[in-house]
Amino acid sequence: MAEIISPGRLLPAITADEDLTAQLRAFVQDRDAFSPNTWRQLLSVMRICQRWASEHGRCFLPLSSDDLRDYLTWLQSAGRASSTIATHASLISMLHRNAGLLPPNTAPTVFRAIKKINRVAVVTGERTGQAVPFRLIDLMTLDSRWANSPHLKEVRNLAFLHVAYSTLLRVSELARLRVRDVTRAEDGRIILDVAWTKTIVQTGGLIKALSTLSTRRLTEWIAISGLAGEPDAFLFCPIHRTNKATLITEKPLTTPSLEAIFAQAWREAGQGQPKTNKNRYSGWSGHSARVGAAQDMAKQGYAVAQIMQEGTWKKPETLMRYIRNVDAHAGAMIDLMEKIYPD
Repeated sequence: MAEIISPGRLLPAITADEDLTAQLRAFVQDRDAFSPNTWRQLLSVMRICQRWASEHGRCFLPLSSDDLRDYLTWLQSAGRASSTIATHASLISMLHRNAGLLPPNTAPTVFRAIKKINRVAVVTGERTGQAVPFRLIDLMTLDSRWANSPHLKEVRNLAFLHVAYSTLLRVSELARLRVRDVTRAEDGRIILDVAWTKTIVQTGGLIKALSTLSTRRLTEWIAISGLAGEPDAFLFCPIHRTNKATLITEKPLTTPSLEAIFAQAWREAGQGQPKTNKNRYSGWSGHSARVGAAQDMAKQGYAVAQIMQEGTWKKPETLMRYIRNVDAHAGAMIDLMEKIYPD
């Protein structure tokens, strides 16, 4: 069944139902309606669920509500996080809807199973993981070390970190930026024209402005690398071991390559080893600049709506997971007690 929506492959005759096969074919043809990451997640979930169904003598498509309940329970017994299990349920529902089938997670039995999974996860101590924040003070520490570096990679990495922190863009969105997306305001500061993001897909795109210092670092990188004369080149391109930039590439830098910039920055800053969550987040990662910038804004008193706009978050709950520790001592009850009985 995982073969069904693999791009570029013929759909095998997986069912005698011609209408279902036609629905799946149309789903594949319209896969560009979804982000590449969503499509990859869907394929992964399909492979895991199909394998489970085969091993347990169940039908994968359509999946009954009882089978979905058992599958989700099996995922928890296999050690999957509750958030991961919720993603599986959501993507299985998405597959059924696009195949013209009734999603199995509409049944009360599945609702109760998910509620039980979430409750067990919380009671047993599961906590949502969070990237180690990359704060403004960290950016300035690296700026003092990498500014005017003779190594082109460090010039690029510093410019990248400035843009990542200033814009709160995701790594995939940073990777897609091209030289032609760079313009300047009347005062000389850089404005970036971001075509689209994970949550904003519209012809108007998104505009991001850089501070004076971040403008200077990005300008230095563009000039030294030779990118100024290559408007179609990706803004952050590979660096050859000869200390020269590879200006023209067919694809942007991969996520692991951009994650490596954060890893190098972590080593350069001499950071200690943080307490990991779910064996992850042992240093700065691709999401660290978004988390750190959001926390810095919250600490300075910016409103949730303002931070959401900067980070293109659609749900306040998502942002609150990032800034929950920052606001822990800013609650009304703490304020009340310390006003009445100050220490």
